[in-house]
Amino acid sequence: MDLPDRKLLVVEDDPGLQTQLRWCFENFDVEIAGDSETALKILQQNHPPVVTLDLGLPPDADGTSVGFGLLEDILQRAPHTKIIVVTGNNDREHATRSVAMGAYDFFYKPIDADMLELIVNRAYRVYELEEENRRLSSQHTESPLEGVITGSSGMLQVCRTIEKVAPTDATVLVLGESGTGKELMARSLHELSTRGDGQFVAINCAAIPENLLESELFGYEKGAFTGAAKQTQGKIELANGGTLFLDEIGDMPAPLQAKLLRFLQERVIERVGGRKEIPVDVRILCATHKDLHELIRVQQFREDLYYRIGEVSITIPALRERESDPLLLARVFLERISKQQGKQGHRFSKDAMAAIENYAWPGNVRELENRVKRAVIMAEHKLISAGDLELGGTSAEELATFNLREIRDRSDRKATLRALNHVGGKVSQAAELLGISRPTMYDLLRKFDLKPK
Repeated sequence: MDLPDRKLLVVEDDPGLQTQLRWCFENFDVEIAGDSETALKILQQNHPPVVTLDLGLPPDADGTSVGFGLLEDILQRAPHTKIIVVTGNNDREHATRSVAMGAYDFFYKPIDADMLELIVNRAYRVYELEEENRRLSSQHTESPLEGVITGSSGMLQVCRTIEKVAPTDATVLVLGESGTGKELMARSLHELSTRGDGQFVAINCAAIPENLLESELFGYEKGAFTGAAKQTQGKIELANGGTLFLDEIGDMPAPLQAKLLRFLQERVIERVGGRKEIPVDVRILCATHKDLHELIRVQQFREDLYYRIGEVSITIPALRERESDPLLLARVFLERISKQQGKQGHRFSKDAMAAIENYAWPGNVRELENRVKRAVIMAEHKLISAGDLELGGTSAEELATFNLREIRDRSDRKATLRALNHVGGKVSQAAELLGISRPTMYDLLRKFDLKPK
């Protein structure tokens, strides 16, 4: 019979336990190593995704120095490997130290075959998911939209829209919450356009005082105002032949909105203090996190300008709406920032991964990157916890599970409770809300041990 594809390295010097563990993991392609040298050789040749490691290895079989040394070596050579440390009964100090160094989990002797198999299977599933995330990360990094990393259907649709719109000269309005990556999308529109070899000039309309914004955009002539010692081109002129990105256009003052509208209609500008009309060939891209329709309603934004800048509108979904993207992006940031800080080998703990998935991310991608960077700088161990990310702890019920039945049961129980609460515990009305029959409703009540009021 062919051995299964799932590779497992068991590092254990006791011949009896070696036999027991090989039997325990008959669904894996098991390699046994009785010492650190053999273990590292197998690691290099076979690249096992999961390793079980007994800390008591020769020549220090009664201690843990060799075991901890091997743990560090494995994490250095294969940082994505899931290591399950096997340690003495109730030896909490060594277990905690192992996880702090970067081990995936720990298990106390004596060996409970079923429980250890469960932990190993879960570690293997986590490894597979992380491999898929890394594959997606690599795939999207090499996509035409450079720097855009996503596995979300909503974001992929945005990317496809940008690929279609980029080659045209349409004025594009990019909408989305702060921190979602509006400027990144604008740069992609520029780079994929026929103007990609030209200048990409960006200006934040909210960051420049109103009395300076006009001269920043349109330039000024010598002597136009106090301090104007020489003729100076504005951002619009500098972007000639390329793209001008007006970030936070919702904050543009009303007088400048009128001047911008005239430029968009005539494609000529006049510098501050000048009388000469200067033709400019530039594509305009705009972005804002504000509700322009509401600003139009309260007469803070010109409706005619809105239709000029929004020939095509693209809305970037918030990070909380992007399915598996928070964890995918967090891993990419962790790897990148660890290299930048010279602290490679960092990994997320289970509670950190659960916290990342459950957090609402009001600051979106920018907040996620900042939290990961702070955690890498401040963390005292290779294993990044939820506390290091300042996301707080996560209850056992909220910890990520990959068992579809558990996920479905949890969802069904919550939906049943919610329906009962909405109708004051009346079974027939709750069944109607859920779209199921009364007998099915009673089955759910028995299954989840729920008692209607």
